[in-house]
Amino acid sequence: MSITAERKQALISEYATAAGDTGSPEVQVAILSERIANLTEHFKSHVKDNHSRRGLLKLVSQRRSLLDYLNKIDPERYRSLIDRLGLRR
Repeated sequence: MSITAERKQALISEYATAAGDTGSPEVQVAILSERIANLTEHFKSHVKDNHSRRGLLKLVSQRRSLLDYLNKIDPERYRSLIDRLGLRR
């Protein structure tokens, strides 16, 4: 259900705004989106896993908060990020 270290490094290098950037909203949202996608696939075969479902809801809420923050400080970065990630809204 969690992402591998190699995949996480690939996401960081792809969405980083500067060299060594691991904490920008873009990187955080990309990592959260990957974890959400993995959990969504997990629930297709484990329908009754309600403990992990609660964790999924927390991840979605955290991603939403980061996206709202990014939209508030720089709407252009927000629009480009949701286009790159293929997110709705």
